[in-house]
Amino acid sequence: MSTDTTALPPTEENLVVSYERMAHTYERGTVDTVLRTLDVVLAGVALVVLSPVIALTALAVLVAGGSPVLYRGQRVGRAGRVFTMMKFRTLRPDAEQRLGPYLGPELTQLTAGEVSRLGRVLRGDMSIVGPRPIRPAFFAELCLEIPQYWQRLIVPPGLTGLAQLRLTREMTWAEKLAHDMEYIADRSVGLYLRAIIATVVKVASDALRSMARTLTGD
Repeated sequence: MSTDTTALPPTEENLVVSYERMAHTYERGTVDTVLRTLDVVLAGVALVVLSPVIALTALAVLVAGGSPVLYRGQRVGRAGRVFTMMKFRTLRPDAEQRLGPYLGPELTQLTAGEVSRLGRVLRGDMSIVGPRPIRPAFFAELCLEIPQYWQRLIVPPGLTGLAQLRLTREMTWAEKLAHDMEYIADRSVGLYLRAIIATVVKVASDALRSMARTLTGD
C-alpha cells in the first residue's frame, strides 16, 4: 500500500531530474506492462484471499504495541519519485526517526532493540518484485558513491527481489546492486514468477525453522 508521492528535497532535485530522464530511456514497454498487470492481479487476489489474516495481523499489532498499526516511511521509487510506503508496524513507534541516520551492520544492531513484542502495490509505486526501496536521505549519497546506483530507478522497488533473497543487510551496497541489476537487465515474466516462488519457499522455511526452535526450546 502507498499514498501520494512527493518531491525530493531541493538539494537533490536536479540530481533526480537527471536520473529520471535516464531511467525512462531504459523502459521495456511490453515486458514492463505485463509485469505491472501481474502486480495488480496478484496483489488484488492476495488482498481478497488474505483479508482475514490482514485483519488479525492489524489486531495483533494493536494489542501488542498499540497504535499506530501501520508504519509510514518515505522511499525512492521508479524514476526517482518519492512515495510514502505503508506496512504493518513491527518496530516501536517513531523507530525510523531514531534509526534514520544508520545503514548496514549498525542499522541491523540498532533495529534489534526497536522490535515490538509482535515482532504493500496497487497504486504502482511498488512492484511485487524489484530492488529494495531506499530512504531518500541515502539515495543521492549512494549514487555518488556508486555511479551505477541510479539504474535501480529503471523499475519500481519491490516487496521482494533477487538481492533480498540472496543477501543480508551486512553485504555491501555494490554487492546488493549487482543482484538488483541482474533482475533489471533480465526482467521477464519467468524471472518475476521464480522470484515470487523462491520468496514463498523462503518465508515458509523460515517459519518452520522458527516453529521448530520454539518447540525444542532452542
